Amino acid sequence: MSEKVWIAGGGVISGIGMNLRESLQAFREMRPGMGAMKYLSSMHRNTFPVAEVKADNDMLADMAGLPENISRTALLSLIAAREAWQSSGLGDISRYRVGLVSGNTVGGMDKTEDFFAEYLADNRKGRLQQVMHHECGSITEIVADAMGIRHHVSTISTACSSGANALMYGYRLIRNNIVDVVIAGGTDALTRFTLNGFNTLMILDQQPCRPFDETRTGLNLGEGAGYVVLVSDSLAAQLQPWCRLSGFANANDAYHQTASSPDGTGNYLAMKGALDMSGLQPQQIGYINLHGTGTGNNDVSEGIAINRIFAPHFPAMSSTKSFTGHTLGASGGIEAVLSAVAVKEGIIYPNARFEHQMKELPFAPATTWSEGNDLRHVMSNSFGFGGNCSSLVFSSF
Repeated sequence: MSEKVWIAGGGVISGIGMNLRESLQAFREMRPGMGAMKYLSSMHRNTFPVAEVKADNDMLADMAGLPENISRTALLSLIAAREAWQSSGLGDISRYRVGLVSGNTVGGMDKTEDFFAEYLADNRKGRLQQVMHHECGSITEIVADAMGIRHHVSTISTACSSGANALMYGYRLIRNNIVDVVIAGGTDALTRFTLNGFNTLMILDQQPCRPFDETRTGLNLGEGAGYVVLVSDSLAAQLQPWCRLSGFANANDAYHQTASSPDGTGNYLAMKGALDMSGLQPQQIGYINLHGTGTGNNDVSEGIAINRIFAPHFPAMSSTKSFTGHTLGASGGIEAVLSAVAVKEGIIYPNARFEHQMKELPFAPATTWSEGNDLRHVMSNSFGFGGNCSSLVFSSF
């Protein structure tokens, strides 16, 4: 059984960049990705800003090498997963026992929505291909087939913690010698279903979101995909890994279907469990990539839990969702990549649009980009609907 599991590479596509390099540059230049809807067709086009990937399906299909009738969720996934693999330096994928563990929440719903619009108007219309990949697992299978992954393929759908939970499962696959390498993370495209659902919950901001700001009024939805490449000790010795996945935990306070518990119980248990697994004390964490959605309930809950664990010495922290929007099933994957890079390059990301201290909390997020910091350990939080709370810890070697 391998003693450690390492991060050998990562890939991201999001509303701020078509790859990891572009995304990091957007943080450096303080260029959040929110704007008016261009590719999603919705009656709320001019009401809610979103962080769309800046490409239509034809362009994404060309990048992915897949037909344009494939779900946008799968196209985003394949683009980011391929970047992650290429960045790892592992070479020919057929040389290894490789697994793919991918989280998502919408599956191919973007295509299903288009199908029903045509079908309801005329039941002789609507292509079967538009509904073939509706369910979440189909998206993962498309990507696995395109990349030639055969040893293990799993899909995780635990709301907004899906991508983070994929890393936990991938870690266990390697530790138990089921595979040598796992591409783990998440993907989600914007759909009318999710936009309308969050609007019904009344937690969408009509302005660019302001996580952990006293004036926050909700989140902005985003889309994208993010994956890391997890490798065993023996493979890591042949590579130049970014960092290692040293701790994680998943907890559930079972408080509410969509709201976080007011005292942050699930958040606290996830962060405390991740610290315990990594063998670290709170003061050893140098940076926290906050879940930080920008909703009233969520930021208070997460903040109270952070105060409970880290007071009086708080690490640097920020919500990268202030740039990428909330990408749902992809968020844990995207933020895992950003956190792994943070350890590798000493990056602290800025929290866009923060101006006013929250009255409930004794700390504030970072507002400027910095790199070259001595970050030995970074925490990433992903807290989902149903109280499904997950935290990851990434450590330098």
